[in-house]
Amino acid sequence: MGETRYLTFALGKGRLANKTMELLEKMGITCEEMKDKSSRKLVFVNEEKKFRFFLAKGSDVPTYVEYGAADIGVVGKDTVLEENRRVYEVLDLGFGKCRMCVCGPESARELLLHHERIRVASKYPNIAKDYFYNKKHQTVDIIRLNGSVELGPMVGLSDVIVDIVETGSTLKENGLAVLEEICPLSARMIVNQVSMQMQTERIKELIHDIRGHLQ
Repeated sequence: MGETRYLTFALGKGRLANKTMELLEKMGITCEEMKDKSSRKLVFVNEEKKFRFFLAKGSDVPTYVEYGAADIGVVGKDTVLEENRRVYEVLDLGFGKCRMCVCGPESARELLLHHERIRVASKYPNIAKDYFYNKKHQTVDIIRLNGSVELGPMVGLSDVIVDIVETGSTLKENGLAVLEEICPLSARMIVNQVSMQMQTERIKELIHDIRGHLQ
């Protein structure tokens, strides 16, 4: 029998990576070198279990997984939807919960009700487009922003925004509110399509174990 190859994980930097490692640790999968905050290393290895981990910008994780640079990725559902890569979404990990919403001043509620042509600012143009065009059948102009999208309606750039809402306190402070909810979000585990065929047993066993720890 050939040597077991590494199973490679791409993790979205920050909270998602930390939460994922906490979860794996409960299952006995550790990676001590990842805990060294002063380390400049980009790729971390667990030799015993033949697992390899690297941290990436969240929006890049589905790309690494689609192209097979990683077998498995952990990333927010917002990124899965926005990037729309050819990957299998296999598990809702349940942490990092929030919502994707249409937000704006109360006065914009009417515009949404009457399907008027409006301007929508968002970091998530694909999600916004899909929601307005395919679900609401409303024609809108979508403006891509990378920074604080709340500014859009405040300075007259857009009528509403499409953004992630956790507590809603930033919205409130800026005179905005949730006008419509698009979908709930949380961390998801995604798998490369070829890896799923070539490493079926290992990956299915891992999914099974994680599911057991989540319940």
